[in-house]
Amino acid sequence: MELGRFGVWTFDFEEQPASLLRDSVQELEELGWPAIWIPERDGREALTHAGFLLASTERIAVVNGIARIESRGARWTRGAALLLADAYPDRHVLGLGFGGARPGVKPLRAMSDYLDEFDAVTSANPLPAAPIRRLLAAYGPKMLGLARDRSEGAHTYHVTVEHTAKAREVLGDKAFLGVEHAVLFETDPAKAREIAREHLHVYLTSEYNVAKFLRLGYTETDIDNGHGSDRLVDDLVFWGDLDTVTAKLRGHLDAGADHVGVQVIGVAPGESAMPHWRRLAEALLPHRVAG
Repeated sequence: MELGRFGVWTFDFEEQPASLLRDSVQELEELGWPAIWIPERDGREALTHAGFLLASTERIAVVNGIARIESRGARWTRGAALLLADAYPDRHVLGLGFGGARPGVKPLRAMSDYLDEFDAVTSANPLPAAPIRRLLAAYGPKMLGLARDRSEGAHTYHVTVEHTAKAREVLGDKAFLGVEHAVLFETDPAKAREIAREHLHVYLTSEYNVAKFLRLGYTETDIDNGHGSDRLVDDLVFWGDLDTVTAKLRGHLDAGADHVGVQVIGVAPGESAMPHWRRLAEALLPHRVAG
């Protein structure tokens, strides 16, 4: 998949009306961003959201990061993905993920069963000239292996550069690896860590994310009942000036990532991250801006 080296990963679109959403994604395309990653969180349905962004633009790729498998049956996910692949060849990437804890449900088994159903579907829908592009949200070696074997690769979220290197080992040379990383343009350490901790709190207090951080080599002391040690916070949120932040982001590419989705945090409610996306475009996409 050709998504470029860097893309935009954002929750912002969950909170914007359609008119502003259209203006925002069109400006990102004009700035030269090759891809935008959108989650499924607050009720904006993943596939219609992707379709709206694709219809509003001409070139930018739209990646579901992620569409939750619990939100819709595999048959309907496949039908929507077929239509988007047909209408917008090679511009939509269907990122699938388990999407949270459910009592008694094992994520690996749930994803495997979902893919079985997805791949077994037959319908009257015409097959597109360009195929459905599919990624799986993956962290541990077993899910990464499933992503390698049954999709075009993996999408990781809130991981370290060291995890990226380990994920590349599991995925091998051919599978795609897209890594999200949060950034914050704040140079005061105390203030930066305060904002970063507020962002990370929900992840540092959820079972699956805590298990992920422990697998990454952090300890219960680092988790600190959801507070997060300076070491953990600094690894998961790259903060500082533009040069510092962009240098750290490139560390994921050096470790084996094909693409880094950059999530800007620390934007006040009601404000837009667009000024930061403009600065990041100049720093990370100079050839595209110049073109």
